[in-house]
Amino acid sequence: MFMRKVYIIVILLGAVSSTSAQQSGFGVSAMQADIDKRFFSVFPDGENLPTGQGTVIQGAELFEMQCHACHTNPPDELSEYEPEDAADALFGGHGTIGTDGALATIGSYWPYSTTVFNYIRRAMPYTSPMSLTNSEYYAITAYLLHKNGIIEVDEVMNRDTLPNVMMPNRNGFISAYPEVPVKYRTNP
Repeated sequence: MFMRKVYIIVILLGAVSSTSAQQSGFGVSAMQADIDKRFFSVFPDGENLPTGQGTVIQGAELFEMQCHACHTNPPDELSEYEPEDAADALFGGHGTIGTDGALATIGSYWPYSTTVFNYIRRAMPYTSPMSLTNSEYYAITAYLLHKNGIIEVDEVMNRDTLPNVMMPNRNGFISAYPEVPVKYRTNP
């Protein structure tokens, strides 16, 4: 009886090891270009912004084709804009942060234009993130910044100009890691 149990255990272990040695047959190996496209962070100062450029006019066309299904177009007067769903609001909300009717939008909440680009590039369009070119993402970012009253219609956004855009809420955040006074530093 003991030998029968040992024999069954050996057979089961052999089956498990041969099964785990086989490949699943799903998917394909990631190419370095795919990895590089997805694993990067654009910092507030513009570090790691990719090459490319886009204009407000180009962005308006792209917004209509790629974004309009989920996000409504802004009205002509941002002060009159009251979105149906505040979670999807991209426009308006100027001066509302810190009030009971706060509306966090690109123009009222985001402190850095580079992180707006970074978010749009990583997450949009919703049905196929990262499917557009860098220039198309720059153009959409330019359009959104313009429609929020932050840049002029003739400005071109690229890795050099985007970090220089001063967002209205740039100084509206408090650092989670403030400067430690000298007397409390361990290595002054």
